[in-house]
Amino acid sequence: MPRTLNPMAWLPVATMLLLALMASVAHAATPAGTGDAWVDATLLDIDRYAARYPDAFNDELVRYHGAPPALVAQLRETGHWRAGEIYFACALAQAAGQPCRRVVEQRNRGAGQDWDAIARGFGVGAGSRGFQQLKRALVHSYARWARPLQVDASLHREFPKLPLASSLPTHDDRRPASKATAKGVNAPQPHDADPAPATPARTPA
Repeated sequence: MPRTLNPMAWLPVATMLLLALMASVAHAATPAGTGDAWVDATLLDIDRYAARYPDAFNDELVRYHGAPPALVAQLRETGHWRAGEIYFACALAQAAGQPCRRVVEQRNRGAGQDWDAIARGFGVGAGSRGFQQLKRALVHSYARWARPLQVDASLHREFPKLPLASSLPTHDDRRPASKATAKGVNAPQPHDADPAPATPARTPA
């Protein structure tokens, strides 16, 4: 006589799967906690961008932020690092004059530390000159991605042709053409087509 499976036996497994899914969704929507609301919102947008255009995201980190390709691939494969966090780690390292791997190691060791505390530990806390350099790096990345970006008041003084955010920035997910853009240019406009990104030559820092 065939055995009858008890539906209740699957309840603990289903509960665990549901809780894991809820935790994943909550993590994806949680700000990075950098101490700067504009940076937090922009990093969440980078999560969306990288999910759709991983090659352009990886190329940006390797070419312009000194990230080892193997490290970027490793962090993205683990599933524990969001793309925005990977970007922030490497941009933070660049502003602090440190290798990206060192910031990553500090993040992995510092259980319970948010990004604000880690950045301050490297002397690049929110409001510092180094943190402003990091924010400028975000603007230049968006220009190379040709992705629309609204800036906060501190950046608007340096990039007056970019729109000032009246609230936290919002973006669409249409594919931009990747191209270098000089400081102070008009806000990049999205494209209807999805062309492959160009490969810009790396410029000296």
